[in-house]
Amino acid sequence: MKLHTKQAKSRVELADALHVGRVVLRNRVFLAPMSGVSDLPFRQLAWQAGAGMVVSEMVASAELCTRERGNLLRIKGDGLGTHVVQIAGREPRWMAEAARIAEGEGAHIVDINMGCPARKVTGGLSGSALMRDLDHAMTLIEATISAVYVPVTLKMRLGWDDATINAPELAARAEQAGVKMVTVHGRTRCQFYEGRADWHAIRVVKEAISIPLVANGDVLNRDDAEAILAASGADAVMVGRGSYGQPWLPGSIVNGKGAESDIIADYAVAHYEAMLAHYGETTGSRHARKHLGWYLDRHGLDVTASERGAIMTETNPGHVSRLLYAALSRGGSTDMKKVA
Repeated sequence: MKLHTKQAKSRVELADALHVGRVVLRNRVFLAPMSGVSDLPFRQLAWQAGAGMVVSEMVASAELCTRERGNLLRIKGDGLGTHVVQIAGREPRWMAEAARIAEGEGAHIVDINMGCPARKVTGGLSGSALMRDLDHAMTLIEATISAVYVPVTLKMRLGWDDATINAPELAARAEQAGVKMVTVHGRTRCQFYEGRADWHAIRVVKEAISIPLVANGDVLNRDDAEAILAASGADAVMVGRGSYGQPWLPGSIVNGKGAESDIIADYAVAHYEAMLAHYGETTGSRHARKHLGWYLDRHGLDVTASERGAIMTETNPGHVSRLLYAALSRGGSTDMKKVA
């Protein structure tokens, strides 16, 4: 009986604000950092649609320290009420310097990546590979925290594999060092994205810390968001791959509203044109192709193969916008409780 009472009192309301150090997040549904996806145009759309926090795509700390234009472009936060930059790396000095650069570019929060499972990242002993060496992971966390005044947060997985579920230990040590919020994806590194995320396993991390915990993994709609919070006891939820082709998803989970077909078309065209403005026409068109494909996959249910081919291969931006709008204006409304 006491357990049920405690659960009722600790129920999380998705629309409630959340304090992360000195930063106040406007609600508890966040957009995840996603390499090649959560660039500034994507984050701007998600933020405008109501996401409580949006995180930049991961940037390697050593690369950011070169101050090369492409890397600096990744950490821009124009138009974002809360600007969060995620950095990754292996060397404390580069992590510290990258954090200072991010703070100098206006970041309100610096997030450390210890969860990326990609081989090109773990092969360099970064990302989730750091969960195999918690002592070294702590040197990176401590170096980053000591370098900036803004709150530092941490994103991780449950562990490297089923035999080493050490997220609770890493989270507790990170909190002691000064990390202000932890996000846990409910899979191990060796699972990559196979099977289902283990939402219940995240609860052990929550029990090990007193700072806010964000649960991540397989959240596709509001029902999922409420279920992952109930299973994990987390304070907030992070949406990743479910937002492909629908950057408004985090905001829709908060407000429970769907998207009409003409709004979907407007979003897609605005997204495409924002990418051209952000990267330049040639690079922007190349980066935009996967996003256009996701919009068509999710919302262009009656688009023919020839129409899709024209959209994906047309080089004139004005023609692409018109074709895309026409293709996505023919559907019905989207139920955000059911959309996957």
